[in-house]
Amino acid sequence: MDQFSYLNNANPAYVDELYQKFLENPDSVDADWKDFFKGYDFAGNAGVSSGNGLSDKEVNIIKLIHGYRSRGHLIADTNPVRQRRKHKSDLELGYFGLKESDFETEYESGSEINCGKAKLKTILEHLKKTYCGSIGVEFMYIRNEKLRQWLYREMESCGNSPVFSENEKLDMLQKLGHAVIFENFLQTKYVGKKRFSLEGLEVLIPALDQCIRVSAGLGVKEFVLGMPHRGRLNVLVNIFQKSYENVFSEFEENVVSDFLNTGGDVKYHLGKSADVVTEEGHKVHLNLVPNPSHLEAVSPVLQGIVHGKKQDRYENDSNQILPIVLHGDAAIAGQGINYEVANFSEIDGYNNGGTIHIVLNNQIGFTANYKETRTSVYCTDLAKVTESPVFHVNADDTQAVIHAMRMAVKIRQEFHCDVYIDILGYRKYGHNEGDEPRFTQPLLYKSIAKHSNVYDICLEKLCKDKVITKEQASEYTKEFKANLQS
Repeated sequence: MDQFSYLNNANPAYVDELYQKFLENPDSVDADWKDFFKGYDFAGNAGVSSGNGLSDKEVNIIKLIHGYRSRGHLIADTNPVRQRRKHKSDLELGYFGLKESDFETEYESGSEINCGKAKLKTILEHLKKTYCGSIGVEFMYIRNEKLRQWLYREMESCGNSPVFSENEKLDMLQKLGHAVIFENFLQTKYVGKKRFSLEGLEVLIPALDQCIRVSAGLGVKEFVLGMPHRGRLNVLVNIFQKSYENVFSEFEENVVSDFLNTGGDVKYHLGKSADVVTEEGHKVHLNLVPNPSHLEAVSPVLQGIVHGKKQDRYENDSNQILPIVLHGDAAIAGQGINYEVANFSEIDGYNNGGTIHIVLNNQIGFTANYKETRTSVYCTDLAKVTESPVFHVNADDTQAVIHAMRMAVKIRQEFHCDVYIDILGYRKYGHNEGDEPRFTQPLLYKSIAKHSNVYDICLEKLCKDKVITKEQASEYTKEFKANLQS
């Protein structure tokens, strides 16, 4: 149920009557109304006078705000290769008793979303930017008021579009370049060899990099990562610092290397540990758990590892060790083990202080369209079991993905709960590089064939913003490709 459904159906006169009661005695109204009026009074104390009561229009705008907070994700621009599925969002102005002729009128309710007294047009634009852009957020079912208020402030203060420095933008571009060029190199040099590429979701690499760096700055000393086969080779070289030579040698079937002690497992199931120093100077330990082959089976294995280390090495302090689990969209919705792990996650004796879940959502399960793999609106709907926030993000918008990741890390460290980041992208090839996906998904792959990769999209944006020139970027990529060849 919508956390603020009491607003959607409220009569303005009734709301005003309740507000007067609240002013006389805050404890005389229900807890939900009390929380709402507290927020309104907080805005008033910050420099906005709400007068002796709330007008009908002011109440309607508050309802509009809560409508976008609750359902804006249903119309967010999160899908890079398809028109998003149509859902009834009930966000038309008329639904809230408003109309376009109200656009130029200023309302005190703008202070609720950090706009101060503002025109309805400005309020609506800010709501659409915050909740219907490249990030769609589900969080209004969360009963933890402090977490909801934290999310309001974090997202609405910047319209879910924070300002990044030039150095931060160049760092994102570099990480994307490493991921994209590595995949292109493997596709060219080892044609048809199975590697379960990350292409279409290469934004994972700068996202994981940010996860580690931000977490380390908040006290995390160790990261335990569980993931399936897709994208593992890219993560191994670009996050866990496995050498390119080692990876390439695993593709050479006639090469036997003394340093490869794999136990006969395939290269895209191998784990690795590494001690690294972040760019900010924090020393951290990274552990990639070997993949037990069956989808999602790694999740309980990882949670057990984290729980043991938390007790043995970190005096039961979950803020020092962070579990991260990567999922496919079909697997997270389809494998029952995910629901079991979620239901155990906050029980004493199993609680690890929250897990960051990253869904590599390529909108397809083997050959099945996403509509054929689940009934739920989102593949992440199991997040509601633990009342965890979910960020649905467009994989083509690197800055949006980084922003979502930074918020996820801060939430986990402060509120000790699971957080889900659903990155919507695509799978450039078939289930593996030997499959032909056009036989089963011709329309989707017609769209994918025309789609630019995320590096080119990011580069175009940075060139437009005069952060870098294409000539400068070309020099860098040329140098990196030469390094791979050598």
